[in-house]
Amino acid sequence: MKILLVEDEPKVAAFLHQGLSEQQHQVDLAADGLLGLRLAQQGGYDLLILDTLLPGLSGLDVCRQVRAQNTGVPILMLTALGETDDKIRGLDAGADDYLVKPFAFQELLARIRALTRRRHDAPPAGGALQLADLTLDPSSKMVHRAGQPIQLTAREFALLEYLLRNQNRVVSRVDILEQVWDTSFDTGSNVIDVYINFLRKKLDKDFTPKLIHTLVGMGYVMKEE
Repeated sequence: MKILLVEDEPKVAAFLHQGLSEQQHQVDLAADGLLGLRLAQQGGYDLLILDTLLPGLSGLDVCRQVRAQNTGVPILMLTALGETDDKIRGLDAGADDYLVKPFAFQELLARIRALTRRRHDAPPAGGALQLADLTLDPSSKMVHRAGQPIQLTAREFALLEYLLRNQNRVVSRVDILEQVWDTSFDTGSNVIDVYINFLRKKLDKDFTPKLIHTLVGMGYVMKEE
């Protein structure tokens, strides 16, 4: 894959650059947020790895501006801040996943595999998926509700696609962890609830009927209200 790594700590950047290169990835390195944003806007990357605290422009701001261009490239945030609120800020900025420093390199590789495996391992996309006035096209990665385009991150898109492929069926948190997230993901985290809320805000808040439903103690289901 072609990866953009935006990291200002020289030792960390050199370690990650070497490790990812040894895994046969092509890695471009930026040491500040402004350069990172410029490179990201040029496109062509399969994955962005952004440190949160960067000189010039923060990783969160880089993430927001990349997402504002309606790009679905997966974004992994690296952060020294492990509190739930800090993680949610990163996800809310448009990141697909986060990793708290310090971390094992193998965990980074697991997160990368989880973010990209659907792109490489998924079966042929087939036709568009539809529920009520919501449509998702796996080929073009476009989502529309009532004819209006809906901008989703790569992780939000993957979650919505899974829910639509299982519409009218209750899926548990474990199902979602196994199918949308890597199974090594922190199962004690509330990140699934956070992403369900992200989808609700984008897909249900200003539309009727409501399509995403919670069954307490069981999981989630997409169906017409």
